[in-house]
Amino acid sequence: MLHHLKQHLKGKVVILGIGNTLHSDDAAGSLLAGTLKDRVPYIVYDAGANPENYLGKIIKDKPDNLIIIDAVDFGGSSGEFRVLEADDIKSVNFYSTHNASISLTINYLQNNLKVDIIVLSIQPKNVGFGDSLSPEIEKTLKDLGDWFCGVEKRS
Repeated sequence: MLHHLKQHLKGKVVILGIGNTLHSDDAAGSLLAGTLKDRVPYIVYDAGANPENYLGKIIKDKPDNLIIIDAVDFGGSSGEFRVLEADDIKSVNFYSTHNASISLTINYLQNNLKVDIIVLSIQPKNVGFGDSLSPEIEKTLKDLGDWFCGVEKRS
């Protein structure tokens, strides 16, 4: 799975973290983007729960690859992550507190930009109101942060 992700770290890369920090584990994408910003050689945006606010910036950046990071309920174990192609997110009814926004974001970008889009999906445990993460999500975010920050050194 990380090999598939690494294949998308070529050329000009934009990472877009999505998440609502008021809904526990739903903050995963946003928090990971915050960890990566200024620590990786990619453009990183923390879109919070409003990825549509970053569409103009992404189009202006003209990336070759876009990695969207988000908490998505794909029926996995808490903290499990999967790399999904953009079409998988558009065609399958995954639960996300901003599911419509992700589909609209992907559609808009694919219609206005030649970009390869993948979604790094993290299975949440709890998306109820709150500002603390479950231990499984904390571990996954640490592991992914370490991986992203070390991937260039391993290349």
